Amino acid sequence: MTTRIDARFADLAKQGRSAFVTFLMAGDPDPKTSLDILKALPKAGADLIEIGMPFTDPMADGPSIQAAGLRALKGGMTLKKTLEMVRGFRKDDDTTPLVLMGYYNPIYIYGVDKFLADAKASGVDGLIIVDLPPEEDTELCIPAMKAGLNFIRLATPTTDDKRLPAVLANTSGFVYYVAITGITGSASADSTVVGQAVARIKRHTKLPVCVGFGIRTPEAARAIAENANGAVVGTALVDALRGSLDAEGRATSKTVGAVADLASALAQGVRGAKQAAE
Repeated sequence: MTTRIDARFADLAKQGRSAFVTFLMAGDPDPKTSLDILKALPKAGADLIEIGMPFTDPMADGPSIQAAGLRALKGGMTLKKTLEMVRGFRKDDDTTPLVLMGYYNPIYIYGVDKFLADAKASGVDGLIIVDLPPEEDTELCIPAMKAGLNFIRLATPTTDDKRLPAVLANTSGFVYYVAITGITGSASADSTVVGQAVARIKRHTKLPVCVGFGIRTPEAARAIAENANGAVVGTALVDALRGSLDAEGRATSKTVGAVADLASALAQGVRGAKQAAE
């Protein structure tokens, strides 16, 4: 079965360029504005979109994304409403791949079978669940694959060659390489080191490898995209959103544009990598 993620990477490979992958937190700063931003991202150049599922106790999220999750929860966002947001997006866009990213607890409470059925019906294409290791694949990974969803695993600088086969065993869609040792937004990615890591991972898999954590500028996105199949940007976009809010943390007339404008600049950086690599 070919998913939207598979189809998008196949198309990008034909174009000879890397993917620009964006992240936003569902419901930040409110459900309506969040959906408006989601709809604006493909027009701004996003090839794939990761949607954060708000959670009170994240382990990999830096201060910016953690704050975004808390803003969303304060605004009443739930996992059910996140899936409704995906449904709203799919009314106008049936091609852009959407990946839900977050933690297992909300899914467990929702009910695995119900969640997978609802996610698939809503138009979700894949899952990145940070706190479920390969040893727990029967919990969600394998059921997700059977439901027709890609299950995308994280590899990190500490994932050595001995551990990597276990990480890759049931991974599909793409591999998400975490460029830094630490939380999101805490450091800048070193494109040379990342390039070596991506090459090592590619010796173990034919899946696309996307790189995230520590990419904030068009220049950094271009440098990463020269070595990887995709560059993922989250914190910088979340920071742009936060900077557009009013004193009470509410959306303003500038909010959607602030995120879309930065996404457009980052997309141009990623697209520039094709020329740089030739």
